[in-house]
Amino acid sequence: MAKTKAFQTESKKLLNLMINSIYTHKEIFLRELISNASDAIDKRHHLSLTDDKVDAADDYEIFIETDEENRTLTIHDNGIGLTEKELETQLGTIAESGTKNFIETLEKKDALETIGQFGVGFYSAFMVSKRVFVKTKSPYSEEAYLWQSEGESTYQIEPTKKDTTGTSITLVLRDDDEENEEDYSTYLKEATIKQTIKKYSDYVRYPIKMKVSQEVPDENDEDKTVTKETIETLNSMVPIWKRPKNEIKDEEINDFYKRTFNDFEDPLHTVHTSVEGLITYTALLFIPKKPPYDFYTENYEKGLDLYSRGVFIQEKNKDLIPEHFRFVKGLVDSADLSLNLSREMLQHNRQLKKIAVHIEKKIKSELEKMLKNNRETYVEFYEAYGSNLKYGIYDQFGAHKEKLQDLIMFKTNKSDAFITLEEYIERKPKEQTHIYYASGKNKAQIMNLPQMDLIKDKDYEVLLFTDDVDEFMVQVLNAYQELEFKSIQQGESDLLDDDTKEDLKTQEKAHAKLLNALKKSLKDQVKDVKLTGRLKESPVCLTSGEGLSLEMEKVLSKMPNQQGMKADRILEINPHHELFKALETIHETKPKKIDDYASLLYHQALLIEGYPIDDPKKMSDLMVQLMVEATKAQS
Repeated sequence: MAKTKAFQTESKKLLNLMINSIYTHKEIFLRELISNASDAIDKRHHLSLTDDKVDAADDYEIFIETDEENRTLTIHDNGIGLTEKELETQLGTIAESGTKNFIETLEKKDALETIGQFGVGFYSAFMVSKRVFVKTKSPYSEEAYLWQSEGESTYQIEPTKKDTTGTSITLVLRDDDEENEEDYSTYLKEATIKQTIKKYSDYVRYPIKMKVSQEVPDENDEDKTVTKETIETLNSMVPIWKRPKNEIKDEEINDFYKRTFNDFEDPLHTVHTSVEGLITYTALLFIPKKPPYDFYTENYEKGLDLYSRGVFIQEKNKDLIPEHFRFVKGLVDSADLSLNLSREMLQHNRQLKKIAVHIEKKIKSELEKMLKNNRETYVEFYEAYGSNLKYGIYDQFGAHKEKLQDLIMFKTNKSDAFITLEEYIERKPKEQTHIYYASGKNKAQIMNLPQMDLIKDKDYEVLLFTDDVDEFMVQVLNAYQELEFKSIQQGESDLLDDDTKEDLKTQEKAHAKLLNALKKSLKDQVKDVKLTGRLKESPVCLTSGEGLSLEMEKVLSKMPNQQGMKADRILEINPHHELFKALETIHETKPKKIDDYASLLYHQALLIEGYPIDDPKKMSDLMVQLMVEATKAQS
């Protein structure tokens, strides 16, 4: 005789919460029920090894059956089954606990470890069902039992007939709701079931089978086909990352990557690692050959796919990968994670953080090994993702600079090949006291900078900064191995000898009137005009004071709301160049023309630095005018 039991007053509210709020997608119910079936098979298998009452099945399996006419979906398993008492305690968890106690129980560690077992994920079935039947037989009971409920006020338990150990869960699907665009009939379709299992349960360790219809040639007429039902296994069972590394071919892992992450090229590098100890997990990580088209946009989503015991839990978990390694794709599979009752959300727990720390260290270690042992591959990687590492150094006020500074590389005035900061230090002369760098669009422009004159004379090596982020990054780095970074385009030059410094003081006193006249003429364009010893062949250059550099100003000018930020521009003139002598003559003989020559000089410096000229026509007319005047003066 059936026993009818009432859910407690609060239970309906809790069921509504679970059905309507906790689960993001209705299709999740199939993952939950399959996971329950897998857990039940696990339990039967383990008990069969130690308990004489429990026999192992010949072949463990999960079988899915649909009946479109009666709108039912059934999941069969030959797992451990349930006794009458277990039906009450496990499927009746909500009835016994009440809302408050149930939630409190879920917060405890022991309860969290029951995720995927009856009484928790099981209730997701009511998202798509108007009634659920559970037919089950346990080896610990002579009787089989049938549990049924509409998931509202009551549930019933009664004896039934079932010859084999295991459980069958039958869902009577809700009617389709066109007004709310709810298509429950889709869960009776082969395609939907296959797709859902492939997404969430492909790596459940037991075969998930179903009768499927296939078109096959007619044996009596080769020009016709007939529909034939066959039993098909829908899941792969053993995930590639759980197989021994020495049994996995490169072609297999490359195909898995391309199929899973929608890439048409093999990955540049693969990391397959397993960790056992205080935390246990397996990770399969990939560095793509090329970044996706949206990699440097706000639309790009980083993260690793998350599995628990082969069951898909979450796509692109952002907490597992740091921003500076956001280019890494892959997955993590761990049984140690504390999941909430929907499996879809992770508790903020130490396990996840520990796994993330391990993964970060592993990626860094792999990149260091690649840099050391496979330089060509590392250069290919760096050309694709080097800017992201630099952003990582700049991010969070340099919180990660110690981790990343040995991974960044630069080309130099002496080499078209990338070198690391450590290699730069090893190559520099002993007397060199700074790490020098210069910024520009490309190497050709930087090599033509007037500020390179003294560097060439000293035969020093200069790092070439051609990425927008470079100067921002170096402000955070500040120094490497106790050597400070120094821009050759900013501030006072530290390369001048004492004799040159004394000569400059003498020259500035001697030409104070000319310099003051130039400063007055260019007061709206530059902060200062002075003589310099850093130039050898070049007549003039534009530098900046301490703080914002000229290159940083260019970058910021491209950003919204940053156009007003300006570097302090300083016009530096070579006192030993013929042009300076010409300026002296003009100032003495034609003082009114000094404004024109000052403007020409300033715009020449702008062009050298790669700055646009506000009024090119006006500057061209002025140049022509001065050339004509010079020609007339000679004749």
